[in-house]
Amino acid sequence: MPLIRLAPAVANAFPDTLIALVTATGLRGHEPWPATTAAVEDLEQRLSDGTWQPADENDPRIAAWHAAYRSFGTNPRRIRPSVDALGRRLAKKGTLPRINPAVDSYNAVSVRHGLPAGAFDLDEVAGDVDIRHADGTEAFTPLGEPDTVEHPKPGEIIYADTIGVLTRHWNHRDAHRTRVTEDSTHVAFAIETLHADRDGDLLKVAADELQGLLVPHTEQTAVHYLSPAQPHAAV
Repeated sequence: MPLIRLAPAVANAFPDTLIALVTATGLRGHEPWPATTAAVEDLEQRLSDGTWQPADENDPRIAAWHAAYRSFGTNPRRIRPSVDALGRRLAKKGTLPRINPAVDSYNAVSVRHGLPAGAFDLDEVAGDVDIRHADGTEAFTPLGEPDTVEHPKPGEIIYADTIGVLTRHWNHRDAHRTRVTEDSTHVAFAIETLHADRDGDLLKVAADELQGLLVPHTEQTAVHYLSPAQPHAAV
């Protein structure tokens, strides 16, 4: 059972960080997920009829991530936090991408609540996972680009296991190796905020919502929280 750990240096730099880890075991990605389909369609309908808009970079939830990206040397207008990029895409196209039920679930929860979310296939993770600053030697193969190898700049915040990077720029883009597919059965989902004092309750609502979408299609789920006060969890 791997650990996911928040490195002391990251906790010190972002002392109000709170990350919800929603785990699912025995996930069944090939069956219909009607509640997820309804959640995605509801967002698209509310956008279409003008009763809801996704958070943009002027929203404090997104602005906090822009400031964090700048602090470790990433231009957030060029390389955007995942929830920012997803919200912009939804606002422009009017639809969310349909990937597979598990990914569609966390995308819907992410954009609904304005909080970054991602996921890892734990059967493809090697050892423990650390949320830490890169040293520049790590290798990253971007999602959808299995023949590409990148190296994060020193100081960039990454998720990394013992053999490589799982997510660059904290939450910008996930790795191809640990991507979640219809065949994934053991998955860890992460939902994040840098301001637990302001958005901690919202994060917990989002985690509960995601867990609710997963429960009908998995054998077991659990929710853990990472913070500077509780910097590791077994998943």
